[in-house]
Amino acid sequence: MKTKVAKSSPATSADYINAQSVITGLQRKDLIDTVRNVATHGLRHPLHASRHALALGGRLGRVMLGDTLFAPDPSDTRFNDPTWALNPLYKRGLQAYLSCQQGLQEWLQDSQLDEQSRIRAGFLFALLDDAIAPSNTLLNPLAIKEVFNSGGLSLLRGARHLLADLRHHQGLPRQVPPQAFEVGKQVATTPGAVVFRNEVLELIQYGALSEKQHKRPLLVVPSPINRFYIFDLSPANSFVQYALKHNLQVFMVSWRNPTPRHREWGLSRYVQALEEALDACRTISASREVNLVGGCTGGLINAALQSVLQRKRQLGRVQSASYFVSLLDAHLEGPASLFLGEEALESAKRRSYQLGVLDGRELARWAALARPNELIWRYWVNNYLLGREPEASDVLYWANDTTRLPAALHGDLLDLFKHNPLPRPGALEVCGTPVDLSLVGVDTFTVAALNDQITPWDSIYRSSQLLGGTHRLVLSSGGHVRGMLAPPGRASEAWYLENPKLSGDPRAWYYDATRHEGSWWAPWLAWVQERSGPLRAPITQVGSEKFPALGAAPGTYVLGE
Repeated sequence: MKTKVAKSSPATSADYINAQSVITGLQRKDLIDTVRNVATHGLRHPLHASRHALALGGRLGRVMLGDTLFAPDPSDTRFNDPTWALNPLYKRGLQAYLSCQQGLQEWLQDSQLDEQSRIRAGFLFALLDDAIAPSNTLLNPLAIKEVFNSGGLSLLRGARHLLADLRHHQGLPRQVPPQAFEVGKQVATTPGAVVFRNEVLELIQYGALSEKQHKRPLLVVPSPINRFYIFDLSPANSFVQYALKHNLQVFMVSWRNPTPRHREWGLSRYVQALEEALDACRTISASREVNLVGGCTGGLINAALQSVLQRKRQLGRVQSASYFVSLLDAHLEGPASLFLGEEALESAKRRSYQLGVLDGRELARWAALARPNELIWRYWVNNYLLGREPEASDVLYWANDTTRLPAALHGDLLDLFKHNPLPRPGALEVCGTPVDLSLVGVDTFTVAALNDQITPWDSIYRSSQLLGGTHRLVLSSGGHVRGMLAPPGRASEAWYLENPKLSGDPRAWYYDATRHEGSWWAPWLAWVQERSGPLRAPITQVGSEKFPALGAAPGTYVLGE
């Protein structure tokens, strides 16, 4: 029997998640309202519901007769085991699941729900599709095989893992073994020292790993939403070590993990703290200028600092700025605007001010909903159904090592999405200074990621156009994190797109771009080396007389709970 192709691929939850939805979160009231709207629509339009129910019933009848109506997505690995295609019972179960999935999608497309209700229902349907997959049950052929192979021990181990996660991991399956990594031993191991500390951050200077060093240092500013060591994971995966081995001086900002008593720390406070670190970096390196690197929200802080410096006529302290998946233009298009009305934004702001902070675990939970099959259900099967420990992944360990956001900074980020002020000169004030990014005339290198749901690449593209100076932009093949982590030699399947003609239309830029195999780290390195001054003998001792070493890297703030 010939397999039919579905009229349209079912939407996934990734289509409904972006940086704004992660920062805002999900309100129980919105979920309840969405379920109520779907139920009410079904009652008010019985013919619509009956027509689709009959169509689904007809498909299920054909499935019971052995017809193969739909094929799983080739990229969906949940059903790779040949049992799903060869065993008559499993084949029928899979076809019933795919038929229900397609039926829900068609019901939604053919409904008379308004656009916002349709978006919200689509998100819930996508989560439901993933949750009820037959691969998530003990009837999964992989689970049955493991039961026989282990003599039933897999069930006992799985139950033990489930109970532990219910007690200690908020009911979500662990993505890494609890004791797989330790900061300073397996990750964040590059030798260095804390050379400056204020209330908000520690500044780490790393020891030289090359025979020569460029005069101008690199100051890396990570996002305050996570720990800094995304840039210094295991040695083979470390952006810091890559830069050090290629003759760059590297300084790193390590943000403090705020508590409720830091609730008033907003964007201005972070910019002030970063300016102090910038001056310490210049003094220690004996360089008038610094090359800035910002990752995610760290790029926003960098851009705000440069605007403040420009207003003070001190922008000469910055030689260049690199932005890695950093969102400045907060206008996000597409269905990811679900649950994001003004009421939701204000409610999220009130909630964090009441608590003093936004718990990073909330952000991580929302980010996981962007890829539930990869970040939730994959580990549900592995940990509970197969009774196995998850593999040790330095990236996932970092992602689970969450931090908090102070209420004021959370509110500033919510306002950024609500008002999108940065494209309008003077619409945002930082440190009492109107921000005009078009006057920031330093050279910039921007990295966007093609598969990034959190900060979509076209929004990153538009963000790069807000800045003055000369621009260079590359589009990485990865996602939000893997788009940044692409060490040469390890990222054998990595590639990136580049087009020197930066027009106003990101789609036109994309279609005219040239594909390059390998990592974008190499062209970025050549670009930043050109702006790093002459080579000289490396600095053999970290710190200086004015800024002596305060303790070994990775410092104390990164260890703060």
